[in-house]
Amino acid sequence: MRTLPKFVLLALITVYLVWGSTYLAIHFALHSFPPFLLMGTRFLAAGGVLFAWLKLRGTAFPTFRQWRDAGIVGILLLGCGMGLTAVAQQYVSSGLTAVFIASSPLMFALWSGLFGDWPSGREWAGILAGFAGAVLLAGSGDFAAQPIGVLALAGAVACWTFGSVLSQRKLALAPGAMGFASEMLVGGSFLLCVGLLRGEAIVTLDERALFAWAYLVTAGSLAGFSAYMYLLSKVPPARASSYAYVNPVIAVVLGVWLADESLGARETVAMAIILGSVLLLTTARAAPKPAGRSLRANTSTQ
Repeated sequence: MRTLPKFVLLALITVYLVWGSTYLAIHFALHSFPPFLLMGTRFLAAGGVLFAWLKLRGTAFPTFRQWRDAGIVGILLLGCGMGLTAVAQQYVSSGLTAVFIASSPLMFALWSGLFGDWPSGREWAGILAGFAGAVLLAGSGDFAAQPIGVLALAGAVACWTFGSVLSQRKLALAPGAMGFASEMLVGGSFLLCVGLLRGEAIVTLDERALFAWAYLVTAGSLAGFSAYMYLLSKVPPARASSYAYVNPVIAVVLGVWLADESLGARETVAMAIILGSVLLLTTARAAPKPAGRSLRANTSTQ
């Protein structure tokens, strides 16, 4: 990681730590919020704050095409990716969730390959090692799950990774943070509409759920999502998606710290494998950028 630019390294650490903790926050928030209203209000609040701050600084409005592309990416990543994740967390065990999260770099590789950019041999080694480590980690937990949860999580991974690859190669978002803000506004609006059409409503709101929601808005969305979109504009998909292997590790650490869960030899070995895979991914030679990727690179922050 020492060879990585400092802002890329900072973005990776942010995504690793923040998104590793958001699953616990979603779990607490779902005690009061239904899934689509939870995610919709979360991203509308974060996108609105970021958008207002940028306008106060004089940032230009996105063009019609930039709004259109932000809508496509926002609906795929946030509307379908995060919305279905919240639905899945009502049914799927934590172990099975870790396996599905760890499958996202493999899905990244598939989508990127269809656009003509297959991972390098070193990146494949990191992807497969990380997936094996996550399976080992998940094998120590409860795999009980209802089919609807499995389907929702599979759909979430497919939509998230496809939207991420599109944002790199085919779509032109507004430059810098305005692109992130417009994605969250459109994606949050889509989620809110889906929630209202499903008849979702907040019946009771306890303090723990409200605190979890605020954490999702500030850390999960404003910090974590912005860092992730920055990574997509700067590094290959395999490296950007390496968070999928670290998040289960963070979840285990939080469980030991906050929920008095035990950490055995199996979990320790699994985390060592996962961290080794991240080292492979983050030190792999950057893949040559195809012509279509340069369009997305223009949206990165400086």
